[in-house]
Amino acid sequence: MARQAPVSVSRREFAPAKINFYLHVVGRRSDGYHFLDSLVVFAGVGDRIKVAPSDSFFLHLSGPFAHGLCKWQDNLVLRAAHLLAHDLCRAPNVSITLQKWLPVSAGLGGGSADAAATLRALARLWNVERRSERLFAVARALGADVPACLYSAPAHISGIGDSLTPAPPLPSAWLLLVNPLRPLATVSVFKAYDRDSCRVYSAPMPMLDVPSDVISLAQMLVASRRNDLCDSAIALEPSIRTVLEVLTLLPGCLLARMSGSGAACFGLFADKAAAMAAVRTLQNSRPNWWSTAAKILTRRHIDRVRSFNKE
Repeated sequence: MARQAPVSVSRREFAPAKINFYLHVVGRRSDGYHFLDSLVVFAGVGDRIKVAPSDSFFLHLSGPFAHGLCKWQDNLVLRAAHLLAHDLCRAPNVSITLQKWLPVSAGLGGGSADAAATLRALARLWNVERRSERLFAVARALGADVPACLYSAPAHISGIGDSLTPAPPLPSAWLLLVNPLRPLATVSVFKAYDRDSCRVYSAPMPMLDVPSDVISLAQMLVASRRNDLCDSAIALEPSIRTVLEVLTLLPGCLLARMSGSGAACFGLFADKAAAMAAVRTLQNSRPNWWSTAAKILTRRHIDRVRSFNKE
C-alpha cells in the first residue's frame, strides 16, 4: 500500500500594520507610563507568521526588512512563544518563520503585531481559545500594544494602551502608508514629549458616533483630534514634517497624519483608485521612502485573510 503524505499541521497568521487615527496623551503614571486615548485601525498590509511543530525552538527571519531585527533576546516573537508555552506548562518546541514586510521601528506596531500573530498561530496549533482571557493576559505581559494587535480590528484604546473597546463600524476607506526609513524609538519620543515643562495633557475623546462617510470622518479628526506626539517626533526626526507636507498635497488626500510615535505617516483616501494613484505618484517622486496603499480592515476582512492562511 502506498504511504500517504503527512498532513501539514503548520499554522499561518497575518500581522497587519496598526495605525493611530488620533493619539491623545491624557496623563502619566508614577512609574513613567503614559495614559492614552486613541482610535486604532489596521491596514491590509503587514508581516506574515508561520508556526509548525519542531523538536526544539527555532526562529527563521525573512522578508525585505528582516535585516533590521534581532533574532534572539529582545525579539517579541520569541518572547511571545516562550511566554505562552510557559503559561501552558509546555516546552516551546516550535519552528517559527517571520516574513518581515513592514519597516522596523516605524510607528506601525510591527513588533507588537508580530507577537500577536504568533500568539494567534500558536493558539491554533496548541488548541487554545483564541479570544480567551489567558491569551490576552499573555499579550498584556508582552507590551501595551500587543492586546490591540491581538484583537486586530478597529478599537478605542485607553489606559496605557492595553485597554480596548471595539469601535463603532467605520466607513470604507483606504490608506497611503509612508515611512522615510528613518527608525524612531518610541521611548525617545515620549522622553522628548515629557521634557516640555509646561505640558498640559489632552482630554480623552472617544468617538462614540462615527460618521457614515469617510469625508465626515476626516473632518471630525481634523477638527477635534490630533497626534500629541507629532511635534516631539518631528523635533527628533524632521523628515516627518516633509512626509506630512508631501501627503497633504496629493490629490484625494483627506487627512495626513503621523501614526503612533512615528516616523510612519498616513494619508486617508476615500477609495482604492485615489489611494493607488497617490502611491504611484509618491513612489515616482520619493523612491527612497517606503510607501504602500492598503484598505482599512474590518473584523470581517481580518477573518477572511485568516481563512486564506489556514492549511
